Amino acid sequence: MLSIKHLSKTYGEGERATRAIGDVSFELGEREFVCVVGPSGCGKTTLLKCMSGLLEPTAGEVELKGGPVTEPPEEMALVFQEYSRSLLPWLSVRGNVVMPLRHKKLDKAERTKLVEEAVDAVGLSGFIDRYPWQLSGGMQQRVAIARALAYQPEILLMDEPFASVDAQTRGDLEDLILRVRERYDMTILFVTHDIDESVYLSNRIVVLTPSPTEVREILDVDLPYPRDQIETKELPEFAHLRAHVYRLIKRAAAGEQPDAESAAPQAAEAP
Repeated sequence: MLSIKHLSKTYGEGERATRAIGDVSFELGEREFVCVVGPSGCGKTTLLKCMSGLLEPTAGEVELKGGPVTEPPEEMALVFQEYSRSLLPWLSVRGNVVMPLRHKKLDKAERTKLVEEAVDAVGLSGFIDRYPWQLSGGMQQRVAIARALAYQPEILLMDEPFASVDAQTRGDLEDLILRVRERYDMTILFVTHDIDESVYLSNRIVVLTPSPTEVREILDVDLPYPRDQIETKELPEFAHLRAHVYRLIKRAAAGEQPDAESAAPQAAEAP
């Protein structure tokens, strides 16, 4: 569904040029949940902006269903880490969620239905007429997710969306995004710096190197569904995958090359 082919990004020119992304290639299949992880400052957000058409790459290309991505496509929605900045404080939850639907040719009843379904999907039906400043941080992030869901994208890109909330809220939001993915039958690319989160959520993990960024390894995550914050994270396969990803990132940060001993461990097959 989404192909990244030899993508690179350099900021500036001449001696002051900074090569943020070296050479990145991978694909995202339909209905996949793929997490992207890597060392701090490795260019994960830059990569996401290039993939979404918000930033033009220096070289390489991004294709969505075979067509080039040169601007934000209608089939795609984004959720960023700074959710509080993306919500307009003078609009209610309903007003914020309906915003991306205003340019679509929908009648009022259709817009209302999409908004209410999306707000219900994130568990905020009782707060639909509240304002962002009346909600907790976790609830505000749910509003940002609901706004993306109401738009009905085929692909949802998420840039460290749970990084600014506490650990318990983070776990709740992780389970929420797994539920809404099934409910809306969508494809998700999720950028995170949290290794546990990447293993818990995804079907595959793309591990990046330090800048100038390249793909260190792509791992399959064959943990069984449905996933549970306690039972899944107690599985030996979860611990093995987590340790492997951590080892990859640490070795990449130290400048070590991959070797045969760092081959990905085999996870249990889903029933």
